[in-house]
Amino acid sequence: MTTAGLLLAAGAGRRMGGPKALVRDANGTPWVCRALAALAGGGCAPLYVVVGAEAELVRKALGECDIRDAEIVACHDWEEGMGASLRAGLAALLDGDGDGDGDIWRGGDVPAALVHLVDLPDVDERVVARVRAVGEGRAALARAAYLGVPGHPVLLGADHWEGVIASAVGDRGARDYLRERRVELVECGDLATGADVDVTATS
Repeated sequence: MTTAGLLLAAGAGRRMGGPKALVRDANGTPWVCRALAALAGGGCAPLYVVVGAEAELVRKALGECDIRDAEIVACHDWEEGMGASLRAGLAALLDGDGDGDGDIWRGGDVPAALVHLVDLPDVDERVVARVRAVGEGRAALARAAYLGVPGHPVLLGADHWEGVIASAVGDRGARDYLRERRVELVECGDLATGADVDVTATS
């Protein structure tokens, strides 16, 4: 049993002035690589990265990552918002190879997915590992909290994937789905702020 890592990196980052996946930290590391490393270091496998805005540049940046075995998922309607990215990523997990033709179904051997965002630069592998440790079952439903405020990453058992796909619209992602269910909050405020960065880059 494993928990898949699903990284949403399809946004245009308009307030940032460009895709946040391409922002580099003080060491020159693209945020997409840092977020992917957090998922891998926290024990997630397999890894999926959803790309959209400036997809070719993000793919090129992924070539700089130490982790090279992530499945890249194209989100063609990324302009709709986070909901589109989440739908594309979960559909790829259900399909298995990301091409949308339904020829492989991996739900049986990947019982849960940990959804992470590319614009949370201080969320590292320790946060990922703590949330993942809640459980890897198909019914799992949990998310990180920072001083009691719900945030990311979010753990979604496979039993919830189709429901999230059906409800994820605009920039709300899984918010509506989670609001109607009992979600375990995993306090991580001692490890990170969990704050998303919209305007200026941080190291």
